[in-house]
Parts: sequence; structure tokens; C-alpha cells
Amino acid sequence: MYRIALTVFYFLVFTLVSFKISACYLGEVKFNNDFPGASSDKMLYSCEINKKGNKIKFTLQPENTPINDSPWYAFQLSSKQSKSVKVVIAVKDGTNRYPPKISHDGIKWQPIKYNNDGDLMSFRVKLGPKPLWIAGQEIITNEAYITWGDKLAQNASIEHKVIGHSVDKQPIYVIESRQVFNAKPWLVVLGRQHPPEITGALALFPFVSTLLSDSELANVFRSRFNIAIVPNLNPDGVTAGYWRHNKNGVDLNRDWNKFKQPEVTAVDRYLSTLVEAGGVMSMAVDFHSTKKDIFYTMPSDYGVEQPYLVNNWLNKLDAKRKDLEVIQKPGNNPDLGVFKQYFADKFKVHAITYEMGDNSDRTFIREVAIDAANSLMQTMLTDNNKLR
Repeated sequence: MYRIALTVFYFLVFTLVSFKISACYLGEVKFNNDFPGASSDKMLYSCEINKKGNKIKFTLQPENTPINDSPWYAFQLSSKQSKSVKVVIAVKDGTNRYPPKISHDGIKWQPIKYNNDGDLMSFRVKLGPKPLWIAGQEIITNEAYITWGDKLAQNASIEHKVIGHSVDKQPIYVIESRQVFNAKPWLVVLGRQHPPEITGALALFPFVSTLLSDSELANVFRSRFNIAIVPNLNPDGVTAGYWRHNKNGVDLNRDWNKFKQPEVTAVDRYLSTLVEAGGVMSMAVDFHSTKKDIFYTMPSDYGVEQPYLVNNWLNKLDAKRKDLEVIQKPGNNPDLGVFKQYFADKFKVHAITYEMGDNSDRTFIREVAIDAANSLMQTMLTDNNKLR
């Protein structure tokens, strides 16, 4: 009897270790969260389906607390028989932030109609044998960033390389456009500190592509400025579908005064190495998402070089984009540990947090990013010690 019990015990242990057992069992409806960017079992507090099999409720929870109320979700649903299903999403100790989007291939996404009273968000989807992707925003994986960087690096003047590793030993990449002379000033671009902030990523891609383009302006700019882009600072959070933090449960954009997280220390070490080699930091842009389009800046009287650089840049962008209300929010909080404050304090130059609204039109995001990149290059190529 003892041997039988022991055999059963080891069989159960082996089964649990060898096979991924999802937190969600939905009967005839198949649920899948075994892909990069999906809501892991850790973030699914509960899931349930009614007896008729036509209503599913998910309750989300964050990777840890306290945390910003930005409940991410991504999963697949399918059914052997075609059926219409009502999906309800609740948030444990929080509210819904991201309206649902669906995709049939994980690449092309479209929003769907939904109802949201704050506590419960609901929408209806038609399921079939082919998995339907459902997510709060478009899914941009670590692999997508690496593929993009490798493609850019096909240009001989651009290098795509690893500058450090995350908590989970995933590589942190930089895309570097460097001229022959190290002493040239540097423009730094940072992205994806917070995994769900996809609209910031959707702005970063065209912004960087414009900087690295073959336009006359971009060529002149790169003859005078080097560019360093770290597009994906939180690969662990991106893979695991976290709401906000890295694998250690830390908000990376609050660690730039502590330097306890490997992702942050990798970038700090990299930038310090550039300066030690004779480089000079000139400006930094950090891409994020929030509820509206807004630019968090350092005050023009903070004591940085070319004090009116950001004012002149954003005034130029405002004049260019009649459909965009350029909102500047200057701020100085040395104790908060955000990247823009760190960059301004360490290098005595301007840095900005470039925020795109969660629900801003995707074409609009792209067009604004292109104009923002062009107007920034034009501004940086001139003297900004006076307000223009």
C-alpha cells in the first residue's frame, strides 16, 4: 500500500511539473495563454463559464502590489463548434483601463464594441475552431523588437547589440547610430519600461525610423549627432504580460535614483561608458502611454544646457500639428526616480517623457511621431539658448 501511494504521489508531481496546467478550464471553450505577452496564470485571479457555455468571466489581478492601475490582459479563445460568447472582465481591487481588441493572427488588430461600468467590462465575440486573440492593446513581443533592430542594422552605419540583461537573463538591446568620432553629442531614446504601454511603442517605431531615414534632414542630423535607442527595457514584463513591473516586482521608472534593477543599471552603465569615451549627452526621449497625449518635461529654468530646447521643439510641433493639442507639463522631482529626472540631473541636459493616449488613433500616433522626430532634429540643429 505504501509503495502504491508513493507511486501515485510521484506520478502527480511529475504530471504537475511536466505539463502547463492553465488556471482556466472552460469546458468546451478552449482557453490559451501559452504565448509571449499573454496574461499568465499569476495575473488571472479567477475564470468561470456559465452552464450554457455562452458567458465567460475573467477576474484580473496584478503581478504584485502596490501597483499602478493598468490591468493588462491577453489570451486566446476557441471552440470546436461555432458559437457566440459574452466575455466579462473584472479587476480585483482595480478598474478596467484598456478597451478590448481582437485579432485572428496576433498581428492585425481591431477594436470591438464593449460596455464598461468601471467594475465590469463586457463584450461579445464569435468563436470557432481557429483561436481568436483578445487583448487590451496590440501585442508587441520581444522578438518583434529584435527583428526590427536586426533589420535596421543591415545599414552599415547602424549597430544592434546587447548592453546588459534583465532579471530573467533576457538581453537588453541598443540600436546605435554612431559616426566616426565618439565626441559627437548623443540623442538617447528609451522605450517600454512599462509593458502594457503600447501606444508609446507605436510612437517610438516611426519616431526612430524617421531619425534613421535617408532624408536630407536625417542625414544632416546624423552627421552632427549620434543616436542610441533602447526600445525595450523590460523584456521580462513584456513576455509575462505584467501590468507595470519587472521580474523583481519593481517599477523600472522609479529606480533611476536607486539603481537596484539590472535593466536600469545596464542603461546607466552604457551611457556612462559613452561619456567616458568622450561622448556628450544632448537630449533624451522616453516613450510611454497614459490616458491622454501629454509631454512631461523638465522646467526650462532647471539649469540644463540649451534651456529652451524642449520649448522650441514642442512649439514647432504644435505649429505643425493643428489636430494635436501639445500639452507640456514641466516637473522636477528628484526623489521620484524617473528616467527624465535622472538624465537631466546626471548629464545637465533636457529629457522628456513622451506620452501617447491609450486610445489615440493609431494613424494619428504614427503621423505625430514622424513630425515630432523631424521637428526635434530641426530644433537640435539650431541654438536653443533663447526662446523662439
